[in-house]
Amino acid sequence: MIAIVDYGMGNLRSVQKGLERVGCRVEVTRYAARILCADGVVLPGVGAFSACMENLTRFGLLEPMRRVVLDKKPFLGICLGFQLLFSESEEFGPQKGLDLLPGRVVGFRPENGLKVPHMGWNRIEKRKESPFLEGIADGAFVYFVHSYYVAPKDESVIATTTEYGTCFVSSIATDHLFACQFHPEKSQQIGLRILANFARFVETR
Repeated sequence: MIAIVDYGMGNLRSVQKGLERVGCRVEVTRYAARILCADGVVLPGVGAFSACMENLTRFGLLEPMRRVVLDKKPFLGICLGFQLLFSESEEFGPQKGLDLLPGRVVGFRPENGLKVPHMGWNRIEKRKESPFLEGIADGAFVYFVHSYYVAPKDESVIATTTEYGTCFVSSIATDHLFACQFHPEKSQQIGLRILANFARFVETR
């Protein structure tokens, strides 16, 4: 079973439908025990960084989230669920994140008519190979909606980058974790392939 973490924010149902479409058994839950016993965990998110951290705290999910990642359970973070993994965000002033990976979340600086948020289809350029990106071509288009992006201190985790006024990190990958700024559940066949890759990774662990 793959647990989708319900902390009161995020496009839970579209993530659920995407995973079910690629054959996953999925449960949307905010119960720590269910999350901790799941075979894989998905942390989605849409909204303000500080509000998401407050909700994770209110539902008693901060430590379960840290334990899932530190215990190397297969993990997928999407959009804000990607940003929350890092040390802090500058959104509405310094905000502490889960601090599981060193780095900061910073905002786009509108220049030369650059529109913020970054919204719509854009390319991902692969920086390294990963089972989570198997079958995904360099330059594939995926769907974004965000005003902030992650600046990791450890560049070895960077899986893809994207150009939007600057070159920003659009996904990271480790031996058990994939997290992306784009929305695979909104990225049509490319996104479904990424979700299927995650599901296959969970099955083989």
